[in-house]
Amino acid sequence: MLEGIRVLDMSRVLAGPWAGQILADLGAEVIKIERPGSGDDTRAWGPPWLRDPQGGETGESAYYLCANRGKRSLAVDLTRPEGQELIRRLAAKSDVLIENFKAGGLKRYGLDHDSLHALNPGLVYCSITGFGQDGPRASQPGYDYLIQALGGLMSITGERDGRPGAGPQKVGVAITDLSTGLYAVIAILAALLRRQADGQGEYIDLALLDVQVATLANQAANYLVSGQVPQRQGNGHPNIVPYQSFETGDEPLVVAVGNDGQFSRLCALLGVPELAADPRFSTNARRVENRETLIPLLAARFRTRTAGEWLELLEQSGIPAGPINTIDRVFDDPQVRHRRMVQELPHPVAGRVPLVASPLRFTRHGPADVGPPPLLGEHSAEVLEELLGLDQEQIAALRREGIVQ
Repeated sequence: MLEGIRVLDMSRVLAGPWAGQILADLGAEVIKIERPGSGDDTRAWGPPWLRDPQGGETGESAYYLCANRGKRSLAVDLTRPEGQELIRRLAAKSDVLIENFKAGGLKRYGLDHDSLHALNPGLVYCSITGFGQDGPRASQPGYDYLIQALGGLMSITGERDGRPGAGPQKVGVAITDLSTGLYAVIAILAALLRRQADGQGEYIDLALLDVQVATLANQAANYLVSGQVPQRQGNGHPNIVPYQSFETGDEPLVVAVGNDGQFSRLCALLGVPELAADPRFSTNARRVENRETLIPLLAARFRTRTAGEWLELLEQSGIPAGPINTIDRVFDDPQVRHRRMVQELPHPVAGRVPLVASPLRFTRHGPADVGPPPLLGEHSAEVLEELLGLDQEQIAALRREGIVQ
């Protein structure tokens, strides 16, 4: 889908690399710019480590592998004038640049938007920071965990006050980073589309905090409309009841009742049809108001059968429900297997590397033929020769001087 688009991915950790990986999955040529010697921070974020065919650790962390499929790695020292010149020459031949240095961090290297726009007016330049390019926090670093706390997500995640285990919780994955990566791709694609009309690139100022505030979604709207501060609901929902987990005779399950008809069928299935006609529970709005009365009545019924028995009955009744799967059960799920959400790619050290597949499916275009996450500097010589016309002697000299790896 994006064949012919070249991306310089100068980002590290997760938000920027996630965006770069999505663009690679869509067929763009993505060149990952890394520091010689150490590379992306996440290369050291193990264990676990990818293992070679003999069972030994390869030094490639699972964290790094999750966000760098389909890229080529060029390890270049940006602190050296010669390294900066290489990036400028590559930027002049590229369509997109993604970076997540601190606000203004690349200006001292002459690699900021204004400097590169002068070389390539069509360049789409995407800066990802914790707090944006301006404002009182602009100079501060921002990590997902911090932004989940500062941006309100942790305040609405976790068990309710007064319950066992109560307290704010972060989400189990770096959801703000991932959401920022998705927003980055949306913005980049919009800018590329606009460029077709006027030939001009764009500067995208994307902040983790902005994204976290935006993705508060209905909880933000709840506050803005009512003036009431949303509270943690555990596995419950602030606007829909019943929409939560229930303990059964053996393990918990999730029930997601989205309308009054489903609630009526649920009550019949549980053997308490009178609850659907009770004016306290007959509409979703009344169920939200009377949550504390209704939920114990339903919970008592769910404890009379096992999760498997209830799930079969709920499916037959057309009531959305499911188990709370552990990760191993996720990848053993028949639907996940059918959708081929695991792909194995050849790897230069491990032989094969298992990765989660892209969820993007198109009817007229098959998936891009992507390679595995690259080794540090694996493609340095290839990129410099292919795109900048450097010969082997010039590349060897750069390596001897420590400018590239």
